Amino acid sequence: MFQLISDFVAQYITGSVPAFTVIMLVVTALMAIAAYYIVKYLLGFVEKIISHSSTDWDDDLINQSLLKAISQLAPAIFVSWAIPTYFAYDVESLVWMSKLTSLYIVVAAVRVVTIFVGNLYMALAHRPRYKMYAVKGVFQMFKLIVIGVGVIVGVSILIGRSPVAIITALGASAAVLMLVFKDTILGLVASVQLTANNMLHRGDWIVAEKHDANGEVIDVSLTTVKVRNWDNSVTTVPPYSLVSESFKNYEPMRESGGRRVDRSIYIDANSVRFCTSAELESLRADGWLEGLDVAEAAREINLGLLRRYLEHYLATNPEVNSEMLHMVRQLAPTSSGLPLQLYFFTRTTEWQAYENVQGDIFDHVYAVIGRFGLRIYQTPAGADLRSLRD
Repeated sequence: MFQLISDFVAQYITGSVPAFTVIMLVVTALMAIAAYYIVKYLLGFVEKIISHSSTDWDDDLINQSLLKAISQLAPAIFVSWAIPTYFAYDVESLVWMSKLTSLYIVVAAVRVVTIFVGNLYMALAHRPRYKMYAVKGVFQMFKLIVIGVGVIVGVSILIGRSPVAIITALGASAAVLMLVFKDTILGLVASVQLTANNMLHRGDWIVAEKHDANGEVIDVSLTTVKVRNWDNSVTTVPPYSLVSESFKNYEPMRESGGRRVDRSIYIDANSVRFCTSAELESLRADGWLEGLDVAEAAREINLGLLRRYLEHYLATNPEVNSEMLHMVRQLAPTSSGLPLQLYFFTRTTEWQAYENVQGDIFDHVYAVIGRFGLRIYQTPAGADLRSLRD
Protein backbone atom coordinates (compact mmCIF):
# COMPACT_ATOMS: atom_id res chain seq x y z
CA MET A 1 0.00 0.00 0.00
CA PHE A 2 2.83 2.43 0.90
CA GLN A 3 4.47 1.65 -2.43
CA LEU A 4 1.26 2.52 -4.27
CA ILE A 5 0.96 5.81 -2.39
CA SER A 6 4.59 6.74 -3.05
CA ASP A 7 4.16 5.88 -6.76
CA PHE A 8 1.04 8.02 -6.90
CA VAL A 9 2.85 11.00 -5.31
CA ALA A 10 5.79 10.59 -7.68
CA GLN A 11 3.45 10.46 -10.68
CA TYR A 12 1.66 13.60 -9.49
CA ILE A 13 4.95 15.47 -9.08
CA THR A 14 6.08 14.49 -12.57
CA GLY A 15 2.70 15.52 -13.96
CA SER A 16 1.57 12.08 -15.11
CA VAL A 17 -1.45 12.19 -12.76
CA PRO A 18 -4.11 14.73 -13.70
CA ALA A 19 -4.99 17.42 -11.21
CA PHE A 20 -8.63 16.32 -11.47
CA THR A 21 -7.69 12.94 -9.90
CA VAL A 22 -6.09 14.67 -6.96
CA ILE A 23 -9.12 16.91 -6.52
CA MET A 24 -11.43 13.89 -6.57
CA LEU A 25 -9.28 12.16 -3.97
CA VAL A 26 -9.48 15.16 -1.67
CA VAL A 27 -13.23 15.57 -2.22
CA THR A 28 -13.79 11.86 -1.58
CA ALA A 29 -11.76 11.99 1.62
CA LEU A 30 -13.65 15.02 2.89
CA MET A 31 -17.03 13.46 2.10
CA ALA A 32 -15.97 10.23 3.79
CA ILE A 33 -15.07 12.19 6.93
CA ALA A 34 -18.40 13.99 6.73
CA ALA A 35 -20.22 10.65 6.37
CA TYR A 36 -18.46 9.39 9.51
CA TYR A 37 -19.56 12.33 11.64
CA ILE A 38 -23.11 12.31 10.24
CA VAL A 39 -23.56 8.61 11.06
CA LYS A 40 -21.93 9.13 14.45
CA TYR A 41 -24.36 11.97 15.18
CA LEU A 42 -27.36 9.83 14.16
CA LEU A 43 -26.13 6.91 16.24
CA GLY A 44 -25.92 9.30 19.19
CA PHE A 45 -29.72 9.53 19.11
CA VAL A 46 -29.89 5.72 19.11
CA GLU A 47 -27.63 5.62 22.17
CA LYS A 48 -29.86 8.08 24.02
CA ILE A 49 -32.98 6.06 23.17
CA ILE A 50 -31.31 2.89 24.44
CA SER A 51 -30.09 4.53 27.66
CA HIS A 52 -33.65 5.66 28.48
CA SER A 53 -35.31 2.32 27.71
CA SER A 54 -36.75 0.21 30.51
CA THR A 55 -34.79 -2.95 29.65
CA ASP A 56 -31.10 -3.56 30.35
CA TRP A 57 -30.42 -5.97 27.51
CA ASP A 58 -30.12 -3.24 24.88
CA ASP A 59 -27.71 -1.29 27.13
CA ASP A 60 -25.38 -4.30 27.27
CA LEU A 61 -25.66 -5.37 23.64
CA ILE A 62 -25.55 -1.94 21.96
CA ASN A 63 -22.95 0.10 23.81
CA GLN A 64 -20.72 2.99 22.79
CA SER A 65 -17.96 0.70 21.47
CA LEU A 66 -20.36 -1.05 19.09
CA LEU A 67 -21.87 2.21 17.83
CA LYS A 68 -18.41 3.67 17.24
CA ALA A 69 -17.39 0.59 15.26
CA ILE A 70 -20.57 0.85 13.16
CA SER A 71 -19.94 4.54 12.47
CA GLN A 72 -16.47 3.68 11.20
CA LEU A 73 -18.09 1.61 8.46
CA ALA A 74 -19.78 4.68 6.95
CA PRO A 75 -16.69 6.28 5.33
CA ALA A 76 -15.63 3.02 3.71
CA ILE A 77 -19.10 2.33 2.35
CA PHE A 78 -19.30 5.85 0.93
CA VAL A 79 -15.84 5.58 -0.69
CA SER A 80 -16.73 2.17 -2.10
CA TRP A 81 -19.84 3.70 -3.67
CA ALA A 82 -18.11 6.87 -4.95
CA ILE A 83 -14.82 5.69 -6.47
CA PRO A 84 -16.34 3.82 -9.47
CA THR A 85 -17.90 7.13 -10.55
CA TYR A 86 -14.97 9.43 -9.80
CA PHE A 87 -12.20 7.18 -11.10
CA ALA A 88 -13.84 5.41 -14.03
CA TYR A 89 -11.25 6.90 -16.37
CA ASP A 90 -8.29 5.84 -14.20
CA VAL A 91 -8.42 2.04 -14.06
CA GLU A 92 -5.21 1.60 -12.07
CA SER A 93 -6.28 3.99 -9.30
CA LEU A 94 -9.74 2.43 -9.30
CA VAL A 95 -8.33 -1.08 -8.74
CA TRP A 96 -6.07 -0.36 -5.79
CA MET A 97 -8.53 2.04 -4.14
CA SER A 98 -11.29 -0.56 -4.48
CA LYS A 99 -9.07 -3.19 -2.88
CA LEU A 100 -8.08 -0.94 0.02
CA THR A 101 -11.67 0.15 0.58
CA SER A 102 -12.99 -3.43 0.47
CA LEU A 103 -10.26 -4.56 2.85
CA TYR A 104 -11.16 -1.77 5.29
CA ILE A 105 -14.85 -2.73 5.10
CA VAL A 106 -13.97 -6.36 5.93
CA VAL A 107 -11.85 -5.32 8.92
CA ALA A 108 -14.52 -2.94 10.21
CA ALA A 109 -17.28 -5.53 9.75
CA VAL A 110 -15.27 -8.16 11.62
CA ARG A 111 -14.69 -5.67 14.43
CA VAL A 112 -18.43 -4.92 14.65
CA VAL A 113 -19.33 -8.62 14.86
CA THR A 114 -16.64 -9.44 17.44
CA ILE A 115 -17.68 -6.51 19.63
CA PHE A 116 -21.32 -7.63 19.43
CA VAL A 117 -20.39 -11.22 20.36
CA GLY A 118 -18.33 -9.90 23.28
CA ASN A 119 -21.24 -7.73 24.43
CA LEU A 120 -23.59 -10.70 24.25
CA TYR A 121 -21.27 -12.76 26.45
CA MET A 122 -20.92 -9.94 28.98
CA ALA A 123 -24.70 -9.50 29.03
CA LEU A 124 -25.08 -13.17 29.95
CA ALA A 125 -22.20 -13.09 32.44
CA HIS A 126 -23.71 -10.15 34.36
CA ARG A 127 -27.05 -11.89 34.93
CA PRO A 128 -27.35 -14.37 37.82
CA ARG A 129 -29.61 -16.63 35.78
CA TYR A 130 -26.98 -17.22 33.09
CA LYS A 131 -23.79 -16.39 35.02
CA MET A 132 -23.10 -19.97 36.06
CA TYR A 133 -23.11 -21.39 32.51
CA ALA A 134 -19.64 -22.08 31.06
CA VAL A 135 -20.21 -20.48 27.65
CA LYS A 136 -17.13 -18.28 27.43
CA GLY A 137 -15.31 -20.84 25.28
CA VAL A 138 -18.22 -20.99 22.84
CA PHE A 139 -18.21 -17.20 22.39
CA GLN A 140 -14.44 -17.20 21.97
CA MET A 141 -14.80 -19.79 19.23
CA PHE A 142 -17.42 -17.63 17.49
CA LYS A 143 -14.93 -14.77 17.51
CA LEU A 144 -12.21 -17.01 16.06
CA ILE A 145 -14.55 -18.16 13.30
CA VAL A 146 -15.51 -14.57 12.42
CA ILE A 147 -11.86 -13.49 12.41
CA GLY A 148 -10.92 -16.52 10.32
CA VAL A 149 -13.61 -15.74 7.75
CA GLY A 150 -12.46 -12.11 7.70
CA VAL A 151 -8.84 -13.14 7.08
CA ILE A 152 -9.86 -15.43 4.21
CA VAL A 153 -12.02 -12.73 2.60
CA GLY A 154 -9.26 -10.13 3.09
CA VAL A 155 -6.61 -12.34 1.47
CA SER A 156 -8.95 -13.09 -1.42
CA ILE A 157 -9.40 -9.34 -1.98
CA LEU A 158 -5.66 -8.66 -2.00
CA ILE A 159 -4.71 -11.50 -4.34
CA GLY A 160 -7.82 -11.27 -6.49
CA ARG A 161 -8.88 -14.87 -5.95
CA SER A 162 -12.17 -16.36 -4.83
CA PRO A 163 -12.50 -17.17 -1.09
CA VAL A 164 -13.57 -20.68 -2.14
CA ALA A 165 -10.17 -21.21 -3.76
CA ILE A 166 -8.41 -20.17 -0.56
CA ILE A 167 -10.59 -22.46 1.53
CA THR A 168 -9.82 -25.30 -0.88
CA ALA A 169 -6.10 -24.62 -0.50
CA LEU A 170 -6.47 -24.62 3.28
CA GLY A 171 -8.35 -27.90 3.08
CA ALA A 172 -5.27 -29.51 1.57
CA SER A 173 -3.31 -28.53 4.68
CA ALA A 174 -6.06 -29.49 7.12
CA ALA A 175 -3.83 -31.99 8.94
CA VAL A 176 -1.27 -29.28 9.70
CA LEU A 177 -3.99 -26.85 10.82
CA MET A 178 -5.53 -29.47 13.11
CA LEU A 179 -2.12 -30.06 14.68
CA VAL A 180 -1.53 -26.33 15.19
CA PHE A 181 -5.00 -25.67 16.60
CA LYS A 182 -5.34 -28.98 18.45
CA ASP A 183 -5.78 -27.42 21.90
CA THR A 184 -8.30 -24.90 20.56
CA ILE A 185 -10.39 -27.58 18.86
CA LEU A 186 -10.29 -29.87 21.90
CA GLY A 187 -11.14 -26.91 24.14
CA LEU A 188 -14.14 -26.00 22.00
CA VAL A 189 -15.51 -29.55 22.04
CA ALA A 190 -14.89 -29.84 25.78
CA SER A 191 -16.55 -26.48 26.51
CA VAL A 192 -19.64 -27.54 24.57
CA GLN A 193 -19.75 -30.88 26.41
CA LEU A 194 -19.28 -29.27 29.84
CA THR A 195 -22.11 -26.82 29.13
CA ALA A 196 -24.49 -29.20 27.35
CA ASN A 197 -24.14 -31.91 30.01
CA ASN A 198 -24.38 -29.39 32.88
CA MET A 199 -21.09 -30.67 34.29
CA LEU A 200 -19.42 -27.43 35.29
CA HIS A 201 -20.33 -23.81 36.01
CA ARG A 202 -18.54 -20.79 37.29
CA GLY A 203 -18.66 -20.72 41.08
CA ASP A 204 -18.73 -24.53 41.43
CA TRP A 205 -16.47 -26.20 43.98
CA ILE A 206 -14.55 -28.94 42.16
CA VAL A 207 -11.71 -31.32 42.99
CA ALA A 208 -9.42 -32.59 40.23
CA GLU A 209 -6.76 -34.55 42.09
CA LYS A 210 -4.58 -35.21 39.05
CA HIS A 211 -4.16 -31.47 38.48
CA ASP A 212 -3.97 -30.62 42.21
CA ALA A 213 -7.07 -28.46 41.93
CA ASN A 214 -9.41 -28.10 44.91
CA GLY A 215 -11.46 -24.93 45.00
CA GLU A 216 -13.94 -22.68 43.20
CA VAL A 217 -14.15 -22.31 39.42
CA ILE A 218 -13.57 -18.64 38.55
CA ASP A 219 -13.37 -18.82 34.75
CA VAL A 220 -14.08 -21.28 31.94
CA SER A 221 -12.54 -20.27 28.62
CA LEU A 222 -11.77 -21.98 25.34
CA THR A 223 -8.42 -23.39 26.45
CA THR A 224 -8.38 -23.24 30.27
CA VAL A 225 -10.52 -23.71 33.36
CA LYS A 226 -9.24 -21.54 36.21
CA VAL A 227 -9.77 -22.87 39.74
CA ARG A 228 -9.05 -20.72 42.78
CA ASN A 229 -7.90 -23.19 45.41
CA TRP A 230 -8.75 -22.73 49.07
CA ASP A 231 -5.18 -21.54 49.73
CA ASN A 232 -5.89 -18.70 47.21
CA SER A 233 -3.58 -20.15 44.58
CA VAL A 234 -4.97 -20.56 41.05
CA THR A 235 -4.76 -23.80 39.08
CA THR A 236 -5.39 -23.86 35.33
CA VAL A 237 -6.85 -27.07 33.94
CA PRO A 238 -7.41 -27.87 30.23
CA PRO A 239 -11.17 -28.28 29.63
CA TYR A 240 -10.75 -31.49 27.65
CA SER A 241 -8.97 -33.13 30.62
CA LEU A 242 -12.10 -32.58 32.73
CA VAL A 243 -14.15 -34.35 30.05
CA SER A 244 -11.74 -37.23 29.41
CA GLU A 245 -10.90 -37.72 33.10
CA SER A 246 -12.95 -37.74 36.27
CA PHE A 247 -13.36 -34.84 38.67
CA LYS A 248 -15.57 -34.25 41.69
CA ASN A 249 -18.13 -31.42 41.73
CA TYR A 250 -19.47 -30.44 45.15
CA GLU A 251 -22.09 -28.00 43.86
CA PRO A 252 -24.97 -30.53 44.00
CA MET A 253 -24.07 -31.01 47.68
CA ARG A 254 -24.47 -27.29 48.26
CA GLU A 255 -27.84 -27.28 46.53
CA SER A 256 -29.09 -30.37 48.43
CA GLY A 257 -29.17 -28.55 51.77
CA GLY A 258 -27.03 -31.09 53.61
CA ARG A 259 -23.34 -31.92 53.88
CA ARG A 260 -22.26 -35.41 54.84
CA VAL A 261 -20.30 -36.41 57.92
CA ASP A 262 -18.83 -39.91 57.86
CA ARG A 263 -16.49 -40.52 60.77
CA SER A 264 -15.76 -43.39 63.08
CA ILE A 265 -14.59 -43.60 66.68
CA TYR A 266 -12.69 -46.68 67.82
CA ILE A 267 -13.93 -48.33 71.00
CA ASP A 268 -11.66 -50.46 73.14
CA ALA A 269 -13.27 -53.91 72.83
CA ASN A 270 -12.19 -54.81 76.39
CA SER A 271 -14.54 -52.11 77.75
CA VAL A 272 -17.69 -53.61 76.16
CA ARG A 273 -19.81 -55.36 78.85
CA PHE A 274 -23.29 -55.66 80.37
CA CYS A 275 -24.57 -52.72 82.35
CA THR A 276 -25.31 -53.01 86.06
CA SER A 277 -28.53 -51.83 87.68
CA ALA A 278 -26.65 -49.07 89.48
CA GLU A 279 -25.19 -47.79 86.18
CA LEU A 280 -28.59 -47.72 84.52
CA GLU A 281 -30.12 -45.87 87.45
CA SER A 282 -27.29 -43.34 87.40
CA LEU A 283 -27.67 -42.78 83.64
CA ARG A 284 -31.43 -42.45 84.01
CA ALA A 285 -31.11 -39.97 86.84
CA ASP A 286 -28.74 -37.80 84.80
CA GLY A 287 -31.11 -37.82 81.80
CA TRP A 288 -28.87 -39.81 79.42
CA LEU A 289 -31.56 -42.44 78.81
CA GLU A 290 -34.37 -40.02 78.02
CA GLY A 291 -36.31 -41.17 74.95
CA LEU A 292 -34.60 -44.59 74.86
CA ASP A 293 -36.18 -48.03 75.25
CA VAL A 294 -33.95 -49.57 77.92
CA ALA A 295 -34.12 -53.27 78.88
CA GLU A 296 -33.30 -54.71 82.28
CA ALA A 297 -29.71 -54.59 83.47
CA ALA A 298 -28.93 -58.24 82.75
CA ARG A 299 -29.71 -57.75 79.04
CA GLU A 300 -28.43 -54.22 78.38
CA ILE A 301 -24.94 -53.84 76.86
CA ASN A 302 -23.18 -50.52 77.28
CA LEU A 303 -22.07 -50.33 73.62
CA GLY A 304 -25.62 -50.94 72.32
CA LEU A 305 -26.94 -48.40 74.80
CA LEU A 306 -24.38 -45.83 73.60
CA ARG A 307 -25.30 -46.55 69.96
CA ARG A 308 -29.01 -45.97 70.60
CA TYR A 309 -28.25 -42.84 72.62
CA LEU A 310 -26.16 -41.39 69.76
CA GLU A 311 -28.90 -42.21 67.24
CA HIS A 312 -31.40 -40.31 69.39
CA TYR A 313 -28.91 -37.48 69.87
CA LEU A 314 -28.45 -37.08 66.10
CA ALA A 315 -32.18 -37.31 65.41
CA THR A 316 -32.96 -34.51 67.88
CA ASN A 317 -29.97 -32.27 67.14
CA PRO A 318 -31.19 -29.12 65.34
CA GLU A 319 -27.90 -28.85 63.40
CA VAL A 320 -28.41 -32.29 61.83
CA ASN A 321 -30.63 -32.60 58.77
CA SER A 322 -33.12 -35.18 60.00
CA GLU A 323 -34.72 -35.47 56.54
CA MET A 324 -31.56 -37.12 55.23
CA LEU A 325 -30.06 -40.45 56.22
CA HIS A 326 -28.55 -40.53 59.70
CA MET A 327 -27.39 -43.60 61.60
CA VAL A 328 -24.86 -44.98 64.05
CA ARG A 329 -23.52 -48.43 63.20
CA GLN A 330 -20.74 -50.89 64.03
CA LEU A 331 -18.13 -51.70 61.43
CA ALA A 332 -15.94 -54.77 61.27
CA PRO A 333 -13.50 -54.99 64.23
CA THR A 334 -9.92 -53.99 63.53
CA SER A 335 -6.62 -54.29 65.34
CA SER A 336 -7.13 -50.69 66.41
CA GLY A 337 -10.44 -51.35 68.14
CA LEU A 338 -14.13 -51.62 67.35
CA PRO A 339 -15.22 -48.86 64.87
CA LEU A 340 -18.47 -47.09 65.69
CA GLN A 341 -19.46 -45.04 62.64
CA LEU A 342 -21.55 -41.87 62.78
CA TYR A 343 -23.16 -41.15 59.41
CA PHE A 344 -25.32 -38.04 59.06
CA PHE A 345 -25.78 -34.74 57.17
CA THR A 346 -25.50 -31.25 58.62
CA ARG A 347 -28.04 -28.60 57.70
CA THR A 348 -25.35 -26.14 56.71
CA THR A 349 -23.07 -26.66 53.70
CA GLU A 350 -20.80 -23.66 54.32
CA TRP A 351 -17.33 -24.96 55.13
CA GLN A 352 -16.55 -23.14 58.38
CA ALA A 353 -20.02 -23.63 59.84
CA TYR A 354 -19.91 -27.30 58.79
CA GLU A 355 -16.62 -27.85 60.61
CA ASN A 356 -17.99 -26.15 63.73
CA VAL A 357 -21.10 -28.36 63.78
CA GLN A 358 -19.06 -31.50 63.17
CA GLY A 359 -16.60 -30.53 65.92
CA ASP A 360 -19.36 -29.80 68.45
CA ILE A 361 -21.04 -33.16 67.82
CA PHE A 362 -17.86 -35.19 68.18
CA ASP A 363 -16.81 -33.19 71.24
CA HIS A 364 -20.03 -34.41 72.82
CA VAL A 365 -19.45 -37.98 71.60
CA TYR A 366 -15.93 -38.18 73.05
CA ALA A 367 -17.14 -36.73 76.36
CA VAL A 368 -20.14 -39.05 76.74
CA ILE A 369 -18.41 -42.34 75.92
CA GLY A 370 -16.86 -42.66 79.40
CA ARG A 371 -20.28 -42.07 80.95
CA PHE A 372 -21.41 -45.40 79.46
CA GLY A 373 -18.42 -47.27 80.85
CA LEU A 374 -16.57 -47.44 77.52
CA ARG A 375 -13.07 -46.43 76.53
CA ILE A 376 -11.74 -45.04 73.26
CA TYR A 377 -8.94 -47.11 71.77
CA GLN A 378 -5.69 -45.21 71.46
CA THR A 379 -2.31 -46.53 70.38
CA PRO A 380 0.11 -46.28 73.30
CA ALA A 381 2.28 -43.17 73.19
CA GLY A 382 5.51 -42.23 74.93
CA ALA A 383 3.76 -41.11 78.12
CA ASP A 384 1.87 -44.43 78.33
CA LEU A 385 5.09 -46.44 78.02
CA ARG A 386 6.79 -44.28 80.64
CA SER A 387 3.94 -44.83 83.07
CA LEU A 388 4.23 -48.61 82.58
CA ARG A 389 7.97 -48.43 83.22
CA ASP A 390 7.49 -46.39 86.37
